[in-house]
Amino acid sequence: MTISFKPRITEKRWDISEEERLYKLWEEEGLHKFVFREDDDREIIAIDTPPPYASGKWHVGGAAHYAQIDMVARYFRMKGYNVLVPFYADRNGLPVEVQVEKAYGINPHEVSRTPEGRERFLELCREFLDKTEEEIVGIWKRLGCSFDYWRNGTDSPEYRRITQATFIELYRRGLVYEAERPVNWCPRCRTTLADAELEHKEVRGYLYYIRFTVKEDGRELVIATTRPELLRACKAVIYHPDDDRYRGLEGLHAVVPLYNHIVPIKTHREVDPRFGTGLVMVCSYGDQADIKMFRELGLEPIVIIDRDGRLKEGAGPIAGLSVEEARRRIAGILEEKGLIVKKEELVHSIPVCWRCKTPVQFIHTREWFLKQLGLKDELRKLVLEKIEFKPLMHRRKLLDWIDSISTDWPISRDRYYATEVPIWRCSKCGAILVPEPGRYYRPWIDEPPWSSCPECGAPRESLVGEKKVFDTWFDSSITVLYVTGYLRDNKLFKKAFKYTLRPQGQDIIRTWLYYSILRVYQLLGKPAFKWVRITGMGLDEKGEAMHKSKGNVIDPEPFLRKYGADAFRFWSAASSKLGYDYRFSEQMIRTGLLFTTKLWNIARFISSFPKPETRPRLRPIDKATLARLAYVLERVDKAYSELDVYEPVNEIYQFTWNYFASNYLELVKTRAYNSGGRYGREEQEAAWYTLHTVLDNILRALAPIMPFITDALYRRLYGRCIHREAFPKPDSEWLEWSPELTDLVMEANSAIWSFKKKRNIKFKEPLEYRIYLPEKLKPIKEELVDLHKLVDIEFYSMEKPVGLEIGAGIVIVEK
Repeated sequence: MTISFKPRITEKRWDISEEERLYKLWEEEGLHKFVFREDDDREIIAIDTPPPYASGKWHVGGAAHYAQIDMVARYFRMKGYNVLVPFYADRNGLPVEVQVEKAYGINPHEVSRTPEGRERFLELCREFLDKTEEEIVGIWKRLGCSFDYWRNGTDSPEYRRITQATFIELYRRGLVYEAERPVNWCPRCRTTLADAELEHKEVRGYLYYIRFTVKEDGRELVIATTRPELLRACKAVIYHPDDDRYRGLEGLHAVVPLYNHIVPIKTHREVDPRFGTGLVMVCSYGDQADIKMFRELGLEPIVIIDRDGRLKEGAGPIAGLSVEEARRRIAGILEEKGLIVKKEELVHSIPVCWRCKTPVQFIHTREWFLKQLGLKDELRKLVLEKIEFKPLMHRRKLLDWIDSISTDWPISRDRYYATEVPIWRCSKCGAILVPEPGRYYRPWIDEPPWSSCPECGAPRESLVGEKKVFDTWFDSSITVLYVTGYLRDNKLFKKAFKYTLRPQGQDIIRTWLYYSILRVYQLLGKPAFKWVRITGMGLDEKGEAMHKSKGNVIDPEPFLRKYGADAFRFWSAASSKLGYDYRFSEQMIRTGLLFTTKLWNIARFISSFPKPETRPRLRPIDKATLARLAYVLERVDKAYSELDVYEPVNEIYQFTWNYFASNYLELVKTRAYNSGGRYGREEQEAAWYTLHTVLDNILRALAPIMPFITDALYRRLYGRCIHREAFPKPDSEWLEWSPELTDLVMEANSAIWSFKKKRNIKFKEPLEYRIYLPEKLKPIKEELVDLHKLVDIEFYSMEKPVGLEIGAGIVIVEK
């Protein structure tokens, strides 16, 4: 009697609209919600998910980055960990302020002159952030990310309270101090910048060769500089001590042209004799080298650039001009007076603000600083010995940055939408007053938490609140502490801080990663992370970085609507080798969609057959297939454990499409249906068992990367949510079996299909030739006969028969 096998999966194709239905189901089931219980013996892995700046929508690179983080989180859940992977927005600092300035055409410094005006500006920032955050959350949910959504971002009173508590702790330990010193200054944003916040831009300019004279004998000296507008701030002329051209000048004095003040001539080994004339003017301040020289030579600075980036009154004929205008004006004056020997065009690198790209100036200002110079050796040791980098090559970037640090970190800013520096000052005695930690303080508007000055007894009215806020990285650098419950839930913190993972891009190694490691070490004396996962940059299809100014920013939403999240996630994993830049590819997304169709067709076919409850006796090709599967699962598991998703998706794709679907399914189709009764019941069930076993394992191994289709199929086939299942582990017996037969059969199938195609023989038609096969293929004789409709076959072991060799050792002889 013929048995009719009907697929239990009734739909003929995968419908991407089911992704949204499934996500709502996951939310109803509480699939994404992290729950901590003291009696839960599972280890916690805390993923310090990058809180994105909620100042604009993600492009495809940003969406891919967060999708990969979700893949890692899903894998660890399937491995039995309780995974803490929250999503909340970074809602502090310059990015949102710059956006609000542009959107409303306002100057925050003018608006915020009064507490009421400052409050209005902050409210505009909050409204802007709320809208943008909603868009970002919508994208990652559409992507299928299993993040636990926390609405309290970095601008919440809860987060800011913790930031201020860490400041108070470090201040009391003597690691924070206030000082007036030269800093990087953005004239447009009107705030100090840390070295890590600087970018460098190539600009065209001139190298001016200017005539100086020696005071003692009137000799002419020619000095080359790109910044003639700083002549008034020149305090010394230096040259390399081994430069014979200037031997004997040390100890004499130079007369600065135009301004005619006298400066000493000194030697210094850091001067490059090959630059310009080998003579250098040291000004306050042209660059970081000038700052260093002033410190080492004990010079008294004259700061002639103000906070607006204009020349001060002491600059004489160029006072009141912007730096660029002043440079052009003074160059003209010098030329008129015959003080310029020549000028050369050049391209050189200048520091600019990381946000608005305005050239940075160097001015004196009073800021709060966090000590870091004395910790460089300890941090290097920590990075080398205690933190695992994936991939290892990016550790070098962090070590190089640590080596390059030359100043303490200026952590205060003259901005508004950020955590306030929790300090009051007594206007009577000058005391700096630091409150007790435990609440969120806004000193610019809050009443002081003292009824009188604790130092001199002056009344509360004499206590003046600090108006400065923290550098955004001072907030962001404690995200791993915030995630793990620091200062909120000690029991959670004790367990969650054990296994911490930082996934981030390589572009913020010197900021977010470095500052996090620094701050956590200062507070706890421990490494901030067990693992650091560094990804490359998502580029456009031409391999260029995406920027609004270039017009090449690619929005992920149209592709999610057209192809679905699983297809987009497939591209994200399959195109991005861990640690390297990766290009956007719509073709690869299409490949992902084709793969979902292939998976659906495979599963629909297999759903026609019951899954045997116990393993029957397997045929050789069944064993070889499970052996090959075991090899794939081991490689995939190892790659996932190394935080890589590139190798897993490519391994699974190749195995599923090129071997399982194209070869094994075709070989066993006749045996699975067994309509002619040629096979025994156990042999038929062996096919069913192998088909289901392979599919079950493929779906579970793929679930972290393509969560929607794998769950949809798993629920239909096995009645359970795949994301609550364990990650597949090969049976120990499979590892003892050899997968060699799978390679042989792929070669044989390819050779026979190619021969049929060349002879215009349909694949389903019998092959009316005598065909000689290598002895190694004898264990799958029946399957090859079924698939290729072979009618006359023989096997050989030693001498190859004479005939037409078609590949894989197969010889065909025409009758």
